[in-house]
Formats: sequence, C-alpha cells, structure tokens
Amino acid sequence: MAFTRPAGKHRGPSRMSRKSAGIAGVATLATTGVIGTLAAPAFAADSDSEAKPAEPGLSAEDTGVIEALGSERMADTVADQAVVQRKAADEATARALAQAEARAKAAREAKERAAREAERKLLNTYRLPVAGSHVSTAYQANSSLWSSGTHTGVDFRAPAGTSVVSVGAGTVVEAGWGGAYGYNVVIKMRDGSYTQYGHLSSISVSVGRQVMPGERIGLAGSTGNSTGPHLHFEVRTDAEYGSDISPIAYLRSHGVKI
Repeated sequence: MAFTRPAGKHRGPSRMSRKSAGIAGVATLATTGVIGTLAAPAFAADSDSEAKPAEPGLSAEDTGVIEALGSERMADTVADQAVVQRKAADEATARALAQAEARAKAAREAKERAAREAERKLLNTYRLPVAGSHVSTAYQANSSLWSSGTHTGVDFRAPAGTSVVSVGAGTVVEAGWGGAYGYNVVIKMRDGSYTQYGHLSSISVSVGRQVMPGERIGLAGSTGNSTGPHLHFEVRTDAEYGSDISPIAYLRSHGVKI
C-alpha cells in the first residue's frame, strides 16, 4: 500500500504566528494569575528588537568644541612657556655680557695698574751713565788741572763715541758748550738734584726734553779741559757751581751698584 501524506502544506508556524500565539497564551495566563512569573522574560526578548534610547553624554559638536578649547589652552600654555624661556635666555645673555664687561674692565684696570707700577719703578730707577764702566778719577781728587783745586765730580772710563745715558728721569736744563766742561748736558732730576755730563763729543738732546733712565743724551769725547776721552759726571744739590756732592754716594743711595 502506497505511503500517502495528508493534503495541505506542512510548514512550521511563522514568527508572527508564534508571537500571536504567545500573546494569546499570556492573555490566558493572566486570567490564572501566572503572568507575573512569565511576563518579564517574554517582553525582554521582544524588547531586543526595539531601538535602545541614546545613552546620556556629549554630542559630536560639543566634543569638537571642547577639543578646540583644549587645543587653544595648550597653545597658550606653550606660548607662555616660550615667553618665559626667551626672557630667561635674555636675562642669561645680559648677565653673561655684564660679567664679560666686568672681566674686561678688571683686566684693563689691572693692565693700567701694572703699567703705572712699571712706570713708577722706571722713574725711580737709576743706573750708571756709561754701562759697564768704572771710575778712573775719584771725587775731590787734588790736582792743579781743576780751577777749584779738587775734582768736583768723577771721571768714568769711556772711549770716544761711547754712548752716555741719563742716570735717571728728569728734564734737560742745559745742552751745549760748557766752557771747561766742553760739550755738556745738565739734567734736573725728579728728586730736585742736578746731574752733569761733560766732555761729550756730541749731544743728542735739547733743553726742555724729558728723559728717562738709560736714555742716551750724547757720546763720550774729550772736549773742553780734558786730557783724553772720558765722561766727567757731576751731581749738585742745585744749579749753582760749588753745590756738588759725591756722585758715587748719590748713585748708591738710588740703588746703583758701583
């Protein structure tokens, strides 16, 4: 016997049918008082298909404004920091310049002090009128060669043409012919005394010239009342003849070794 099927379609009920049936069932249960235990799950399942309300919060437009404000504040902060840094750099540069100027000023002042000290020492320095020479005729030696009967200075050995220098700093008050002294130079020293250099063959300074210790004033010779080339060196307390003092003692009192 052939296998036969009942007439009609054999499909499961649709979702709408199931839902309608479910609602009808719930209505039935409601009359029995059982709905309290089943309603929540049934409606919870259906609520999944419905749109959920937007969660509380900021819109995209609000978020953009906040981000812009935040960026602006950050830019202001960076600008403020840059201003502070520039100010600090400027202050550091100013301090460095001030320190450099102070060091330069101190160096200049130290250099000037050193120069003044060197000049002071130089002005107070004395030396022999003829370098490396020695006394050939002593002070106050007796002889008929001198009008006073005694030697008013000392003679230093000095071949013709030997350089003659000022023994110290002073001003030339006489430069030319000096009678028995021949060509001579007289210098007023800084301490008020006078030094005389006689029998020169030539003169290299003029009256009023400021001379320094060791500066050449002429060349040794044998002019005037002289028996041969040498330097007559004389020291006086004033410009007048007869105020002579010991040239050797004078030089030694100024630190010259002789």
